[in-house]
Amino acid sequence: MAEKVSDLTAAPWLEHMNEQVTSPPEDPGQGLAAAEVPPSAEVLMSAEVFDGEPGCIAQARALADRFLTRLAVECLAPIGDHTRSDLMLAVSELVTNADRYSHGPYLLELEGTAQLISVTVYDSSTAMPVLYAPDPSRLGGHGMEIVVALCDRLTAERVPVGKRIRAEFQLSI
Repeated sequence: MAEKVSDLTAAPWLEHMNEQVTSPPEDPGQGLAAAEVPPSAEVLMSAEVFDGEPGCIAQARALADRFLTRLAVECLAPIGDHTRSDLMLAVSELVTNADRYSHGPYLLELEGTAQLISVTVYDSSTAMPVLYAPDPSRLGGHGMEIVVALCDRLTAERVPVGKRIRAEFQLSI
């Protein structure tokens, strides 16, 4: 089961995300099923397991690109170039972290409606991500900083298989 929620805005950037951490709003929800989505809105999903072999990050990006195209066509989601770039970069950063820091396969799950897209990565490591204070002179360690800057809400929590990190993006019409 999930652990206690803390708000990113209440914790210093240097602290580890060692409990469940949520950026605003505070209620972590349960993906798009818990979001305020009109009953008529279709929820599209796509998921794939990656084993960490060379090329996995490119494959994850390709999956996300196909998903975004499908979401735009089937749900009429307003996915412009800027939104697509932000989502693709977030997928790259989250999958790169899972690839680098977990010991085993990881799952990329994409969920979306015309109003909201959720990018979720499950991996086998229970170590929570580290958020460092912004420092342009630091080499590396910018992945979560980038994801937090791109998304509208970020949740990291331990789950029975390791951890789940979810980035949510509100789509504007």
